[in-house]
Amino acid sequence: MIKYALIFLVISMIAGAVGMTGVSQLARKISLVLFGLFFLGFLLLIGFAMLVDKAVS
Repeated sequence: MIKYALIFLVISMIAGAVGMTGVSQLARKISLVLFGLFFLGFLLLIGFAMLVDKAVS
């Protein structure tokens, strides 16, 4: 998922440099949503790991 967020970020920067602001804004929004989902998944994984660690020890 982080790979797709980075791809959309690069698309956004290239489209912004070329002058296609609509495409750039859309790609930026998609990139932010994907990064947010990745970050939430990462936080859930860390929380689950902490719960498992407390249960084992």
